[in-house]
Amino acid sequence: MRVTGVDGVKSLVGRELGPSDWEEITQERVNLFADATGDHQWIHVDPQRAAAGPYHGTIAHGYLTLSLIPYLMPKILQVEGFSAGINYGCDRVRFPAPVPVGSKVRCRATVDEVTDVPGGVQVKNTVTIEVEGQTKPSCVATTLVRYLL
Repeated sequence: MRVTGVDGVKSLVGRELGPSDWEEITQERVNLFADATGDHQWIHVDPQRAAAGPYHGTIAHGYLTLSLIPYLMPKILQVEGFSAGINYGCDRVRFPAPVPVGSKVRCRATVDEVTDVPGGVQVKNTVTIEVEGQTKPSCVATTLVRYLL
């Protein structure tokens, strides 16, 4: 979906966007995230040990899953007519289910509200990251994005 300007963004309130295409979560991606963050917990980076663990294999970091939102959201929503879009933060983040390495994820979002802020608008979204074949989502986050004129 593509919208332009303040009126375009405001027209999205209450609408569900997506889903995006599926994106595979590889062990390489998980290892790179571990290297970037220093979080080398065995459940993420040691396939042999993780095979005997609670998920029978390695799983993605919760924060890796969260960090996919800026990658996946532009695949379901393109906003034009602003000088910048800025990640303003999250109001709430939960990780209800793990993301097994080798699985595929996608995102959906609902635009909850759009409020005027100095220099633009702030958009509050509920973003859900789903895992192919699982009923529970892997991440549900209330995100805030500011679009500046």
